[in-house]
Amino acid sequence: MITIDEARKVIAAGEARAREIGVPANIAVLDAGAHLKAFSRMDGALLGSIDIALNKARTAVLFSMRTEAIGEFCKPGGTSFGLEQTNGGLVVFAGGIPVMDGKNILIGAVGVSGGAVAQDLEIAQAAAAALAV
Repeated sequence: MITIDEARKVIAAGEARAREIGVPANIAVLDAGAHLKAFSRMDGALLGSIDIALNKARTAVLFSMRTEAIGEFCKPGGTSFGLEQTNGGLVVFAGGIPVMDGKNILIGAVGVSGGAVAQDLEIAQAAAAALAV
């Protein structure tokens, strides 16, 4: 499982990137059981994006995949059209990334929301990279 110190590193890295690109973001870190480990709502981050950040992280941890990859399965004609309606609703666009340990074992996930999808992805990538070995 992701430790609180690791979760704080993920949050700090995400906040740093968000500040660099000028996007106040909500950043959620969940453990491998899909339980909240750490959360940050930066000053000015949209209230409506809180649930989106949490659900991006939840989607990434439930499927051990980046949210945009899951979205490919959900498109009309995709292999799992409607998948986003399962598990109480999934978020299947970019901004949710599973977090792995040095042995490539899932320890949690990060979800980011507050900017455009590409900005959320950029912040989430920086956040997840904080634990890259």
